[in-house]
Amino acid sequence: MKASKTKKLVTGLLASTLLISAGCGSTGDNGAAETSDEGSPITFSFFGADASPNWNKMQDAVGKKITEVTGVTINAEYDITSGGGDDRISLMAASGDYPDLIYPKGNLSRLVDAGAMIDLTDLIEEHAPNLKKIYGEHFNRLKYSNEDQSIYWLPTNGAIDQTAFDASNGVSIQHRVVKELGYPEIKTLEDHENVLREYYEKHPTTEDGQPTIPLTLSADGWRRMITVTDPAVMATGGPGDGEYFINPDTYEAMLHYKRPEEKDYFRWLNKMYNEGLLDKESFVQKDDQYKAKIASGRVLSVIDPGWGYSDAENALKSAGMDDMTYGHYPVTLNENYKRADFQDMGFDGYGIGITVNCEDPVRAIKFLDWLSSEEGQILRNWGIEGEHYVVEDGVRTIPADVQERKNKDNSNFTKESGISLYTIFGAHYGDGVKDSTDNYYTTNFPEAIQENYSDIEKEVLAGYEVSTWKELFPSGDEFPVKEWGAAYNMPIPTDSGNYNVVYQKTQDIIQKRIPEAIVSSPDQFDSIYDNMLSELDKAGAVEMEQQYTEWIKDRVRLWTGKDI
Repeated sequence: MKASKTKKLVTGLLASTLLISAGCGSTGDNGAAETSDEGSPITFSFFGADASPNWNKMQDAVGKKITEVTGVTINAEYDITSGGGDDRISLMAASGDYPDLIYPKGNLSRLVDAGAMIDLTDLIEEHAPNLKKIYGEHFNRLKYSNEDQSIYWLPTNGAIDQTAFDASNGVSIQHRVVKELGYPEIKTLEDHENVLREYYEKHPTTEDGQPTIPLTLSADGWRRMITVTDPAVMATGGPGDGEYFINPDTYEAMLHYKRPEEKDYFRWLNKMYNEGLLDKESFVQKDDQYKAKIASGRVLSVIDPGWGYSDAENALKSAGMDDMTYGHYPVTLNENYKRADFQDMGFDGYGIGITVNCEDPVRAIKFLDWLSSEEGQILRNWGIEGEHYVVEDGVRTIPADVQERKNKDNSNFTKESGISLYTIFGAHYGDGVKDSTDNYYTTNFPEAIQENYSDIEKEVLAGYEVSTWKELFPSGDEFPVKEWGAAYNMPIPTDSGNYNVVYQKTQDIIQKRIPEAIVSSPDQFDSIYDNMLSELDKAGAVEMEQQYTEWIKDRVRLWTGKDI
């Protein structure tokens, strides 16, 4: 699981040399290397394996402030292919041409094995007091593996001490639907189906004559996981662990589609499809077509986290169509299951690292450390005082006009303000944590959440006798803390034999067969689904699952010290 001794030695020697040098990632007008003096102008190149459609080359308000305070400019490139950076990072590993900073998502192991990543352990110890403070007791979770306990990235897409105060997952249903039907109970797939059918029969078309769409999905590329297959495991009581279901007692991993209860979930989608309640274009439309349908107001329900359709929902808000926006409901296969949306996974997340091509890793870690400071976190989360928030009587608040822009024109607001664009560039506390001034680090806390609900949203919540969507869901304290965190964040070793080949084969099978089963006639569903399970095992799924089980156990050993 670790890089070769030669690569490790070269990386270590290079890192040591660079720590002494005064070089940096850019040059001045005279062509000489800038000094590594804190605050002097420097540019770091960066690659992020996620798309960032609102990135504004640090010409937003927050970006300009970051450069003003730190002297740092980020020359960023983001993956725009929805491929998680796989192709771009493969080219980097082959060529040795790396940016100074990188957020590789699931490709950390590939970079480590190529000798691309600097071990950050000493840099953190010597130059990053804010990172040391924030990560604190979680440092074991930063280590790469039991065999190689280097720190190659700083987990930054996960928050420390996060308390979720609201729900944004589950089944999403338009407010006008549940209001007209008298706030019916929506806890099972049958409940969901009955609500959609009843409303659709009353309103087969919209006011402007367009066909009403009871339910649509977005299954283009990786979005298949989010709106089609992940919901199957969540609706049957499992936590989100990517493509696997992990037994909490034995740590045994299996492709979650093999669970009989999930077959029943997909059978329900098959029924919805054949009865005309599931959009016939669900498995052929592109994500922008999916969002356009939602923005038109004619989609009664989606099964997608809020972030998956937020742009479309913001368009509805901007058009004054708040009744066509969505609430979140804890729908399960039947009453025997309990959703685990709020199960505590402990601290975990993808991260940002410094590569061996960075000429001034000390300056780089200091930059990441400043963004992780109290000042840096407030800037990233709240924006500029006097422009995006005010402090009155010691309380940090967002003015009404700014909040309205956030609610109704969030894409343009984000691009102009820079708020939320710099999350992955530093560690950060989660919702519910207060800073030294007794204000929250983030803008997501109970008072603000409830205040910012639209009038129709407040009306619907009152109809269900709750004050937030989260109150409809099982509480996190009803579940044990997940000892392995989020399995989908676990780096897969590149020297893992045939694992990656088999994994891709299984993904190709799933991507093809599950939609095929859902859109088939009901009498064909079982044979298609059962043949898919046979195909998975023939492709090597059993051996792949056994290997993954060992990696899960390794992670539990590393993070908890358990002897398993």
